[in-house]
This record gives sequence, structure tokens and C-alpha cells, in this order.
Amino acid sequence: MKKIVIIGAGGHSKVVQDIVEAMGEYRLMAILDDQYEVLKRKGNVYFGPILSYRRLFIHFECKVIIAIGRNDLRFKIVNELNLDVMDYETVIHPTAVVGKNVSIGKGTVIMPNVVLNAGARVGNHVIVNTSSVIEHDTHLDDFIHIAPSATLTGAVKVGTGTMMGASSTVIPSITIGEWCTVGAGSTVIKDISDASTAVGSPARIIK
Repeated sequence: MKKIVIIGAGGHSKVVQDIVEAMGEYRLMAILDDQYEVLKRKGNVYFGPILSYRRLFIHFECKVIIAIGRNDLRFKIVNELNLDVMDYETVIHPTAVVGKNVSIGKGTVIMPNVVLNAGARVGNHVIVNTSSVIEHDTHLDDFIHIAPSATLTGAVKVGTGTMMGASSTVIPSITIGEWCTVGAGSTVIKDISDASTAVGSPARIIK
């Protein structure tokens, strides 16, 4: 079995741990979070601060997944760790539906009951949360979080670092810029520029 290290020990980490267990391909080696001061072993799992991964890598061949919901924190940790992209694992819950010619990047988490339809492209360190639908030919850049039950219809483009709120909807062929926030339940019918916050149905930029 492949050995995996999960970074993050909050609520999102609990879900990722469940996915790793459901996949049946991994042995969980460690949960690392800066709430821990030193690296200690409890049973078969190590717990310690994030940078203690270096000690683990000396002794074990491990893959890494960052289980932290905030996009800016995942971005920061990836830069601090400075690992090769191939050191990160991609985890996909067995109930997810992945269509033909779908590409999924490293460090990305696909949660239960997600649908990724034909030709969708998902970048690195992306979270596609429970029951979201990513329709055909939609392109998600890196460090995005698609919250539960969001629906991105065909040929949507979403830029790096953007947060799509729970149950938000995007009509076909819309472009949403980098580091944006789209509020929960919003309906996006027009393009959204970089670093914008949009809410409502139809969504309007408020910041």
C-alpha cells in the first residue's frame, strides 16, 4: 500500500481521511498540523508540526495531500514545503463519477458524489466538494475550492485561488477570474474579473 501524509487536522482533514480509507490504496502515515509542537507516534500514525514531514521523508517513501479548505493557506504551504509536484497525491472518493478525457491534477481532492463530465480539466491542489457538478469542458485552475453542491455548467473557466460557494451555479461559457469569491447560492450569468467578490442571483460584484 502507498504511504500518505495528510497536512491539516481540522474538519476538512476528517473528510479527506475518510476518502483515503474508502479508496483502500493507502496506509496513513501521519497527520501534520502546526497545532502539534513535536512529532510523536500514536498507534500506527505520526502527529506533528507541518515541517516535520522532512523527518518522515528520510525514513519513508510518502505521498502528501494538503487537507486544508482555505485556498490561500494551501498555496502558502505548497510554497513553504517546496516539494516536487509528483510528491503530492490525488485522492478521489469511489462514489465520484469521472467522465472520459477528464484530467485531474496533483494534490487535488474529489469528494463523495462529485460529477466530473467529459473533457473537464482540474488543476493542482483543488477541492471539489461533496455533490458538486463540473460539466463538460470546464477548466479549473490551481488552488480552487468548489464548495458542496455547486454546479458549473459547460465550458466554464475558473481562475487560480477562487472560492465557489455552496450551491452556487454558473451558466455555460462563463469566465471567473483568479482569487475571487462567489457567494453561497449565487447564480453567475456574467464574467467576473480577478479578485472580485460576487453574490446574489444573478450574481453582482460587491467588492
